[in-house]
Amino acid sequence: MSATAPAAGERTGPERAAHCRYVLRLADTSLVLGQRLAEWIGHAPALEEDLGLANLSLDLIGQARLLLTYAGELEGAGRDEDALAFLRDAPEFMNLTLAEQPNGDFAHTIVRQWLIDTWQLEIYATLEHSSDVRLGAIAAKAIRETRYHQRFSSGWLVRLGDGTPESHERTQRALDELWRFTPELFTPDEIDEHMSAVGIAPALPQLAPRWSARVGEDLRAATLTPPATPPYPWHGKRGVHSEHLGHLLAEMQHLQRTYPGARW
Repeated sequence: MSATAPAAGERTGPERAAHCRYVLRLADTSLVLGQRLAEWIGHAPALEEDLGLANLSLDLIGQARLLLTYAGELEGAGRDEDALAFLRDAPEFMNLTLAEQPNGDFAHTIVRQWLIDTWQLEIYATLEHSSDVRLGAIAAKAIRETRYHQRFSSGWLVRLGDGTPESHERTQRALDELWRFTPELFTPDEIDEHMSAVGIAPALPQLAPRWSARVGEDLRAATLTPPATPPYPWHGKRGVHSEHLGHLLAEMQHLQRTYPGARW
């Protein structure tokens, strides 16, 4: 990431659009995952975990707000964070497919959270040194929260995986079900490659070995077996989503869609 990104005024329309889409991918992943975790409020297995998941949700939505505000400025169409969060349809969202998967049981939520936390840990650690100073500052704040998130989710992964026979079986089942979404984490497309070439974003394939090493260490501690990596069929960051995102957005956007421009 040694290249220098051109100043905003020097970027062409396509370059600025690619930059905006890259920031939206980060924002949407945090926003959608934060919304999923918010669904646990009042339903978690214990009060401590209820509060813990709520705090993770607030952190993720806070990260999404910073990134959505920046994406709106890059877009230059007058859309603020609220418009981008509440007035886009599912095909306009660019979150990772993994983030939109339903909560399932507690083990399912923990495995999903752990996979994304470990990914965000690598992404934000590298983005701290981005040639985009604004994005680097957002990443510097996010990485502090993400370290806590990963400790929380990996700690629970080990407790569940290396716990009772039932908790181990449920956690392994969740891992087997969610693993198929992980190739999207490190499969670059033309936007990822362009952002890497100008020094704004990391080269995704270079981050994959560090993610795999951290994931492997946690799985061994949790006595879980990593599934075989399937072919890559998921394209959430391109706007092609599973059926679950539309249902999530219908609930998340209900108030703003029903009462446009509503303010508390």
